[in-house]
Amino acid sequence: MATRRRFRDLAELDAQLIECRACPRLVKWRERVAREKRRAFADEEYWGRPVAGIGPADARLLIVGLAPAAHGGNRTGRMFTGDRSGDVLFSALYLAGLASQPHSVAIGDGLELFDTRITAPVHCAPPQNKPTVAERDTCSYWLHAELELLAPTVRSVVTLGGFGWQSTLRTFAKLGWTVPKPLPKFGHGVSTTLVREGAELEVFGCYHVSQQNTFTGRLTVEMVVDVLTEAARSAGIENG
Repeated sequence: MATRRRFRDLAELDAQLIECRACPRLVKWRERVAREKRRAFADEEYWGRPVAGIGPADARLLIVGLAPAAHGGNRTGRMFTGDRSGDVLFSALYLAGLASQPHSVAIGDGLELFDTRITAPVHCAPPQNKPTVAERDTCSYWLHAELELLAPTVRSVVTLGGFGWQSTLRTFAKLGWTVPKPLPKFGHGVSTTLVREGAELEVFGCYHVSQQNTFTGRLTVEMVVDVLTEAARSAGIENG
């Protein structure tokens, strides 16, 4: 993905993104998982491709995660859909007034996001949920293009985990936003304000909704709701 191009809109970007085969290790893993499957989903046809962002093209709030789950988004074809992390995130989005329902199990299940879009720095499921630095840098092509298209409307960003925090700030810096140096340290509930040509954008940190965090009690649904509500208010979303 060495040559950067401008996309007309998110629909065009997403259509190109799901055909990407730029990272051999990720391609091999996502397709292996799609063939071998988990026993509980043995009768399902896995997506097994890059997973595009979800949500309206004029979103005012953006959520940036890490990467699709092997048996979640890599199975369903929709970010955070069909896994335990998504159960927590969509429940919190619903309670914050940003989603039409508190769960998401499959494409076509009626889920609608309000003024909110969800994306990730890496769009393919990585082995052990750990993309390499090279894979992150290669996939930054897509995050750069997506943030560029969303720039006219997005006014706040919630990053889920330190990986998303760093990727988001670096990408906005490349897009001409003034980002504090050194990069602000990630933490749950921290925030930093970016500026470009008189416009302001606030970035909020939130622990990732991984099972490692939610099963141990390090992160609760209520904690996610608090960050989402503050970010929605910052973005001027009335129902947040």
